[in-house]
Amino acid sequence: MNTIAPAILIIAALVVPAAGALAIALVGRRANLREAVTLVTAAVLLGVVGRLASVIFAGGNARVDGFEVVSGLTFAFEVEPLGMLFALVASTLWIANSIYSIGYMRANDEPRQTLFYVCFAIAIASTIGIAFAKNLFTLFLFYEALTLSTYPLVTHKRDAAAKSGGRTYLLMLLGTSMLIFLPAIIATGYFAGTLDFTVGGILKGRLEGPAVVVLLGLFAFGIGKAALMPLHRWLPAAMVAPTPVSALLHAVAVVKAGVFTITKVVIYIFGIDYLSATGASTWLVYVAGAGVILASLIAMTKDNLKARLAYSTVSQLAYIVTGAMLANGTALVGSSMHIAMHAFGKITLFFCAGAIYTAAHKTEVSELTGLGRAMPITFAAFFVGALSVIGLPPMGGLWSKWYLALGALEADQLVILAALMVSSLLNIAYLLVIPVKAFFGPAPDGASAAGMKEAPLACLIALIATATGCVVLFFYPGPLFSLVGLIQFR
Repeated sequence: MNTIAPAILIIAALVVPAAGALAIALVGRRANLREAVTLVTAAVLLGVVGRLASVIFAGGNARVDGFEVVSGLTFAFEVEPLGMLFALVASTLWIANSIYSIGYMRANDEPRQTLFYVCFAIAIASTIGIAFAKNLFTLFLFYEALTLSTYPLVTHKRDAAAKSGGRTYLLMLLGTSMLIFLPAIIATGYFAGTLDFTVGGILKGRLEGPAVVVLLGLFAFGIGKAALMPLHRWLPAAMVAPTPVSALLHAVAVVKAGVFTITKVVIYIFGIDYLSATGASTWLVYVAGAGVILASLIAMTKDNLKARLAYSTVSQLAYIVTGAMLANGTALVGSSMHIAMHAFGKITLFFCAGAIYTAAHKTEVSELTGLGRAMPITFAAFFVGALSVIGLPPMGGLWSKWYLALGALEADQLVILAALMVSSLLNIAYLLVIPVKAFFGPAPDGASAAGMKEAPLACLIALIATATGCVVLFFYPGPLFSLVGLIQFR
């Protein structure tokens, strides 16, 4: 392969979704063509990212040196295994989400569909930029672009609730970025003399004592997209958006961008050996561990299905942050894998929530009893997605939680191990009860049952595909293991 080809592939991965957004805008008045452009763009992006993945699997290097914006700040890209994992998850699930969106947006006669698909494509382009960023400066630019491109999606309905949720979304994410994340980046550049992601970290010997603890805390809470409690409120508030947007926020891009960034900062800015030696991350292990439990407890109190799933996501993100802060290779393998495993499980659950709303116009958990007999495909997929999020076989979520548990044992953190186990039990209580009551509870009144059916075919195709992915990741986790195994933790 020509040595220049990987650089071209990186540029293509950034340009394809951006060009797709422009093409969607140009053909927006023709719905069929607009949606075809969306699907073709998503497929081409997956092909480009897949080709890049083959380079990484073969032990190759892919980078774009870019240019120096001002002295010390370089706009550049480099693909490493963790970023490759994130890009593969985002590009794969964009196809599923696009198929689902066609069924959902048409069935619900949603307004401004062209704007929806345009913003979605820009958000994916921003996500790829985050995944392939060579340094904190480049990552920060795309991180902010992701916030701005998803704001119109959150406020899509433009009613009072959407505007209120959008304000919370925008203010919290921009506020944490500008007031906490950006100062952390500036401090890193000042002390380390560079912002490049570097194997083993860049701060050892340059920052000591309590300053390490403070800087790590700034990153943990400044990266607001990780929804670390108590800076999580924006995520439930954003559930006013259409369900395909909720899926984007929870599985494809936004929250995954947050936990990916935290994980990358731990590995390539601080370095796990340095964090282990200083003990600087110990307090955040307990903060994130508490979030695992608290968010699960709150999820149990929510009758609105999307709100329950939102707090479930807050808990699952805390799993990833906990693993990162444990600062050992085993836990970080678990955190890295959970980015993918949770994505497939949670997008399936949100797809099912949207299918239920579209076909039955139900939004509350208490309204779903008996609906499984009218919507067997949807609730079967929900069952599969729930098992994966819980971490039970034969679903992929088992593997990531297994490594997180082993990482807690390796760190001698039995309290955290207990928190992970208790949270999984709570997951069972607030997730599995939904399909169980749907299939085995008393049927709704005859008039309602007679009028119910499955969601449109496009929605079913998407949720079946992602549910199948949960199963495939259990029986064939080898490629994911191999990719995560290429990450250089030290």
